[in-house]
Amino acid sequence: MSSIDHDRMVAGQLYRADAADLARQRRQARQLTVQFNALATTEETKRAALLQQLFGAIGTGGYIEPNLRVDYGVNIHIGQNFYANYDPIMLDVAPITIGDNVLFGPRVSLLTPGHPLDADIRNSGVEYAQPITIGNNVWLGGEVTVLPGVTIGENTIVGAGSVVTKDLPDSVIAVGNPAHVLRPLTGADYDRWVQAKAEYDAAIK
Repeated sequence: MSSIDHDRMVAGQLYRADAADLARQRRQARQLTVQFNALATTEETKRAALLQQLFGAIGTGGYIEPNLRVDYGVNIHIGQNFYANYDPIMLDVAPITIGDNVLFGPRVSLLTPGHPLDADIRNSGVEYAQPITIGNNVWLGGEVTVLPGVTIGENTIVGAGSVVTKDLPDSVIAVGNPAHVLRPLTGADYDRWVQAKAEYDAAIK
């Protein structure tokens, strides 16, 4: 049975993370991530089964390098063909939704929790969270950090080390702290990589 704090947490309102049912859910998630991180990469069936148990949903073709860290796991929903390089952190106090064909570089962090700006209120132990949404075909470079409430549009690329504090549109390259749009992806980008892929295909025949 959920507590008032659980209900307030999922509603994006102030809540206390030390509520008994929330603490129990976090312990369960940590047990699963410890098991997952300890498995050899060759144990693909066991790894996939643990991810199905841990996440709210994950599509086929998903692969995550160790060490994975989550808060609850059940608030994370991932599409098809997801790949996360080493040390992904997904703090899913609020929902995290990830589309199809998404790539994470090493040490990407998705951080949904927030804390009150007033020190006295913050020190009282209450916090809140806002959801993160990542569209299809997004590539987040190494050590990208995504902050609470952010939506990243489809086909967008975020450069390594960027901190994403606000929504990003579809089909752009964004960099920096805070992340800003560097430029749109264009037909010239498409033509360049179509040619490179054609050259590769010819080379391996």
